[in-house]
Amino acid sequence: MSSPSLKRFAWLSIVAAIGTIVLKGAAWWLTGSVGLLSDALESLVNLAGAMMALAMLSIAEQPADDQHAYGHGKAEYFSCGFEGLLILIAAIAIGICATERLLHPRPLSDVSVGLGVSVVASLLNLLVARILLAAGREHRSLTLEADAQHLMTDVWTTVGVIVGVGATVLTGWPWPDPLIALLVAVNILWTGWKLIYRSTSGLMDGALSPEDHGQVVDILARYRAEGIDYHALRTRESGTRRFVELHVLVPGAWSVRRGHDLAERLESDIRDALPRSTVITHVEPLEDPVSQEDIDLDR
Repeated sequence: MSSPSLKRFAWLSIVAAIGTIVLKGAAWWLTGSVGLLSDALESLVNLAGAMMALAMLSIAEQPADDQHAYGHGKAEYFSCGFEGLLILIAAIAIGICATERLLHPRPLSDVSVGLGVSVVASLLNLLVARILLAAGREHRSLTLEADAQHLMTDVWTTVGVIVGVGATVLTGWPWPDPLIALLVAVNILWTGWKLIYRSTSGLMDGALSPEDHGQVVDILARYRAEGIDYHALRTRESGTRRFVELHVLVPGAWSVRRGHDLAERLESDIRDALPRSTVITHVEPLEDPVSQEDIDLDR
C-alpha cells in the first residue's frame, strides 16, 4: 500500500509563506523597523524553502527504478540543505542591515499597527508549523520537520523583534531594535547550520537514531536468548525510509528452510517495530570461523 502524498503540506507552507511576507512587509513599511525587516526577509527564505520542499518531495515520492533501486528518498536532504543555506544568507543580510541601523539610527513610526500585523503573521506561522511538525513526525519526513522548525524559529524571532521594538518605543533609545535584529541573525544562523548538518549526515548515510537502533538491538537480544547470534549490524536512513542490514548466525546443522524461516521472522519483527524499513539479513553457520571474516564492510 502506497504512502499518502506529502506535497499538500508543502503547498500549505507556500501559501503561509506568501501570507506572512505580505503581512510582515506591511509591518516593516509602516514602522521602518529593521527588526521587522529582518522578520520579512526570513519569510522570503521560508517561501524559497517551501518551494524547494515541494520539488524535492515530488522527486522523493517517485517509486524505485532501474537507476535508483533504493528509491528517491534522499532528495529530501537536498531540500533541507538548500533551506539551511538560504537561512545562512538571510542571517548575513540581516546582520548587515542591523549594523547599518546601529551606526545610523532612525526613529520608528506607526509601531502599534506594525506590531499588530506582525503578531497576526506570527500566529499564522505557529499554526502551520504545528501542522507540518505533526505530519513530519508521523511520516518521518525530514523536509517537513525542517520546514516546521524553521517556521517555529520565525515565531520566536517575531517575539524577539516585538520586544526590541517595544523597548525602543518605551525607552526612546534607538539601539534595542537593531540589537535584537543582530540576535535574530545569530539565532537563524544557528538554525541554518543545524539544517545543513542534518542534510549532510543523511547524504553520508548516517546511522539510525539511538532510539531506533536500540529497538533493533532489543529485538536481536531476544533471538540471542534462543541460541541465535548476529554481527555486522549496519543501519542508515534515506528520507522517510530506514535500512537495516545484519548477518544472522544459526547452528550449522539447521536446514536451509529453518534458517530462512527464522530470518523472515526476525525481519518481520524489525519492520513491525520500525515501519517503512527495509531489512536485509544474511544467514551464516554459527560454528564456521569463516563467518567471522565478513564483519567489515569490505571483506
